[in-house]
Amino acid sequence: MSRVYLIRHARPSAGWGGADDDPGLDVTGEAQAKAACEKLIGLPEALRPTRVVSSPLRRCQETARPFADAIGAHIEIDPLVGEIPTPRSLAPEARGPWLRQAFTGRWADIDGDLDYEVWRRSVATAVASRPGAAVFSHFVAINAVLTSLAGEPQVITLRPDHASISVFDLTNGALTLVERGPEATTGVL
Repeated sequence: MSRVYLIRHARPSAGWGGADDDPGLDVTGEAQAKAACEKLIGLPEALRPTRVVSSPLRRCQETARPFADAIGAHIEIDPLVGEIPTPRSLAPEARGPWLRQAFTGRWADIDGDLDYEVWRRSVATAVASRPGAAVFSHFVAINAVLTSLAGEPQVITLRPDHASISVFDLTNGALTLVERGPEATTGVL
């Protein structure tokens, strides 16, 4: 058995539809990233992650950096734990409304260019392929893993707070939820 930690990125310096479509962290986010690092470093050595995996987006990489530096690890970039793919024909300003609509429904009903049921399973598979890792990802990707494991059709079952850490056991390639990360006190949308 191995552990996998799935961490939502810390608070970014900009939200949806801003001038920066790949923002880094704001000051609060930097503090949240350090706090997540301290929590992971504080784990018993046998449970402490030895690998660091991140979405390609800056907010995830900047959240991962303090922990990677603390353990002397390279950050492995994996697009499979990145943001939910937006339909190619969608204008940037339409992403927020598209996500709001997607969040209220089921994976099978998301309107887009791909099969989002397949996408969510690919995220879960990507996380399960990273034994002993701290995986820094996104709100929707974390829900993709949770709902895939539980066989739940709805898109959102957890509103993970910034820098929240969900814990999974990994046995023979299968993930089992140990603990959900803390929920956000305010909505993402």
